[in-house]
Amino acid sequence: MILVKKECLHIWRDPRTLFILTFMPVMQILLYGFALTNEVKNSKIAIFDQSRDEATTVISDEIAASRYFSLYKNVHSYDEIGATFRQGKIRMAVVFPRGFRNDLLHTNHAQVQIIADASDPNTANQLTNYATSVINDYQQSLNQNTALPYTINTQVRMLYNPELKGAYGFVPGVMALVLMLVCAMMTSIAIVKEKEMGTMEVILVSPLKPFRIIIAKTVPYLLVSLLNIVCILLLSVFVLDVPIVGSLWLLIVESMLFTVTALSLGILISNGAKTQQTAMFISMIGLFLPTLLFSGFLFPIENMPVPLQVFSNIVPSKWYYIIVSSIMIKGLGFAAIWKETLVLAGMTVALLGVSIYKFKIRLA
Repeated sequence: MILVKKECLHIWRDPRTLFILTFMPVMQILLYGFALTNEVKNSKIAIFDQSRDEATTVISDEIAASRYFSLYKNVHSYDEIGATFRQGKIRMAVVFPRGFRNDLLHTNHAQVQIIADASDPNTANQLTNYATSVINDYQQSLNQNTALPYTINTQVRMLYNPELKGAYGFVPGVMALVLMLVCAMMTSIAIVKEKEMGTMEVILVSPLKPFRIIIAKTVPYLLVSLLNIVCILLLSVFVLDVPIVGSLWLLIVESMLFTVTALSLGILISNGAKTQQTAMFISMIGLFLPTLLFSGFLFPIENMPVPLQVFSNIVPSKWYYIIVSSIMIKGLGFAAIWKETLVLAGMTVALLGVSIYKFKIRLA
């Protein structure tokens, strides 16, 4: 009993241990409960109603009222649909042809076109199934008191990934995950390793300023990361059959920018860690879960509560995933990703600035 009391006092007097034992499980349950879901809801859609009759209005209202969809806008042309898809504003569009109700009443047959962004094939499949279900419900309501049944055919068109290959959705996410973990882990032990080996004193007495020391620590890993990027792209194209539809050079430049962001984050971790084990633990555990949960390639961010959606904005992998999907899968140019590029550049500058500010020129 004395030893039990002793251990209880140790835990009570250690705030960090007490925090881990009590607060962390609660946070994990809440986080996983809200974030770990493949259910699609509140997905933004557009409606192109060329008929504007009673039938199309009822169907549009039922689709917009569904918890699975959120009407982003009513568009007025196919060109506007394409532009909205390229901007990443919507995941699906519903198109009603001219004379929809007239065709349904006189020929007992009408068509609806559903266009989905299949760069994420699982989400595209679910959204088209939900929309088709709403249309089928309306069709059944018409056929209740009709001898000759009405038929509404749904024509589905998958953009960017007509064959619905799963690799199209996972390759950009895996690229973000691998580069973030590898780059951050490599640089997270760069400075703390010098401290443990006792060579940091030699570096500090040199005339080099902290900025140059950090840059010198980063450049070799940047070159190694460039090799990793090339290997990943080669495997994606020739092994996984995921083509690079957009500019290869733009993709490489954006990947290098994300690599610098990850390296800067690793340097910041290395500045604060006291041992290599601590640095590796923070870089692996502290970055793995946010990248996996909040990048958007496994779990749709719009399904999460608003606080988690806001938190996802500080995860660099989210912005890189959008960039890779836009260039590699959708074939878009810099005009479509300049905002995401600016966010990554801002994060890089901020992380490097904090790393330089936190760099200790004297060893305690």
